[in-house]
Amino acid sequence: MVSKQDEPHELDEWNQPHERDELSSPHEQVAPFGPEDPEVDELDFQDPDFPDADLQESALQHPDFPDTDLLDTEPAVRRLSPRTRRTVTVVVAAATVGLLAVGGIAAYNLGSAVLGAPDRHAAAVSANTHPAGRPSADEARTAAGAFLADWSKGDLTSAGAVTDQPDKATSALSSLHDNLAYSSLTLALAPAAAYPSPSPGDPGVSVTLPFTVTMAFPNATAAPWSYTGELDLLRTTSGSTVVHWTEGVMHPSLGPKQYLKVAANSAPPVQYTDRNGRPLDAFPSLAPILLALKSGAAPTAQPSDDDSAANGRAVVAQDPATGKAVQLYVISAPPATQAQRLTIDANLQQAAEQAVNASSLGGLPTSLVAVEPSTGQVLAVANSKGDAFNRALLGKQEPGSTMKVITAAALLEAGDQPDTNVACPEQATSPRTWKNDFTGSFPDYTLTDDFAHSCNTAFIAESLSKLTPASIPTVAKEQFGLGLTWSLAPGVPNADTTVPTPASGDGRAAAAIGQGETSNALGMASVAATVQSGTFRQPILLAGQQQVSAPGSLPKAVAGGLRTMMAATATRGTAQEPMAGLSGQVGAKTGTAENGTPTPNSWFIAYRGNLAVAAEVEHGGHGAGAAGSAVAQVLRLGNGN
Repeated sequence: MVSKQDEPHELDEWNQPHERDELSSPHEQVAPFGPEDPEVDELDFQDPDFPDADLQESALQHPDFPDTDLLDTEPAVRRLSPRTRRTVTVVVAAATVGLLAVGGIAAYNLGSAVLGAPDRHAAAVSANTHPAGRPSADEARTAAGAFLADWSKGDLTSAGAVTDQPDKATSALSSLHDNLAYSSLTLALAPAAAYPSPSPGDPGVSVTLPFTVTMAFPNATAAPWSYTGELDLLRTTSGSTVVHWTEGVMHPSLGPKQYLKVAANSAPPVQYTDRNGRPLDAFPSLAPILLALKSGAAPTAQPSDDDSAANGRAVVAQDPATGKAVQLYVISAPPATQAQRLTIDANLQQAAEQAVNASSLGGLPTSLVAVEPSTGQVLAVANSKGDAFNRALLGKQEPGSTMKVITAAALLEAGDQPDTNVACPEQATSPRTWKNDFTGSFPDYTLTDDFAHSCNTAFIAESLSKLTPASIPTVAKEQFGLGLTWSLAPGVPNADTTVPTPASGDGRAAAAIGQGETSNALGMASVAATVQSGTFRQPILLAGQQQVSAPGSLPKAVAGGLRTMMAATATRGTAQEPMAGLSGQVGAKTGTAENGTPTPNSWFIAYRGNLAVAAEVEHGGHGAGAAGSAVAQVLRLGNGN
């Protein structure tokens, strides 16, 4: 037998210098505890590798040990041999997480990465504060067992008393209990085999022991939460062995002042599909729209304080300094998020992507939008490759002669008819001199002829004669919805068409032929859709999205006259070539917009049945060319609905 006085010599490897960082702040002295302390579960000191059986027996009879009847003697947990009786920090076995799968694994790595990895040892005391040296293996495991036993049975005051900061520990453990409201808590020291040996000459003053935590929660849909933590055991100046308290005792991802709580867990990201349930992720032009939808409509990535069961619940690590919350464990999952269908048609979207890339003429910025006139639903949005800017929705280009649709509507409301004689002179003055893209004058042209052949001089002269400065802006807003604020879907931005009131004769002349206004493929597709259906319906990307209404309505006779003029353009006018071979109800208008360079922008708007399309190609030349080809390619596919 080895006496109690001899035991420190046998266990003096615990007191050898240690390579761990020294702990730097003094700790409060705590009264020692003895055999009357609570039961210590999961401890087995029957180690066949122990070098001296008598010493082993003596250890079991040590007066500072609790009643040996309380000790678990299963061989799975053994007393440390001298070779392994040194202090080290045990790496926590943490789970790999994104948002954790329902199941109960600790999220140490994620929590540390987001909240900042806590230094559990930075606030501990120096060796000079503890002249007795580090605790022995027996002392460390006995104190750890007492602490875990008190904590697990809810005697948090007693648990706090077995730490170097009793008040702080008791308060934090009480808050943990109240915040998480767990239904059961099981704590156990890890097997002795989990303790690796320290480096020779380690000057540390603490013993680090791993332990496991298992929590169950009421109304949980997941298995209990399990994770591994660590306890640092210190010897106080009074000779007691205590747990060094930090927030990391409760969970290894916690740093100073951080805590655990239950919150509504983050719902899975919304999956967006086309109107028939087909995925849209493969279409590059839709990437900025899908990103905007997720940012504007999806739940926040930060867990919410709303912990209602309807939303699902999760344990999160909260950092009050930054406001960040990291989800660690799913108690109950929220209802599965249904895929959100957009109004996009995947077949038309594919055709639109191919059309803009073919019409970009080797890299010219090109955009296209397709709209369903009967509903206003956007069926396709496409931008040419390499154009990171969502030009189709956010562009602000002068629409050129496609705006003659609005001018023609104003003229029809002012008394003209489609067959009214409106001569096409070689030039017009405002006092600026204006000419056409073709030579000659055509005195016998009707308003329909002027529209079909895009006679600038006729539209300028007739507008200066019969319209007021406010006529075109008023018709654009009250009957076509241009200039109103549109919302296609939550979070998805768009640039609304602008139609200012001109302040001069030259300004009025420019406005009559689409110079001075700004729009994009979205806005002009809506113009074509309004003509086809006779009613403005604001374009939307989500069925059921609120649509603004135009203050007025397009008179039936005016809508009919516009359809006559657009049909003539498609069959015998400037749009004849790209529209050739398209059957059914068709109409079109070309646009060639000046941009200050020798090569104008190409515009084309058209409809075929319940499908309206607009495209523009920067520096693409005449509207019937690059833009017309793209629109016709989509119209040929048609609207399947």
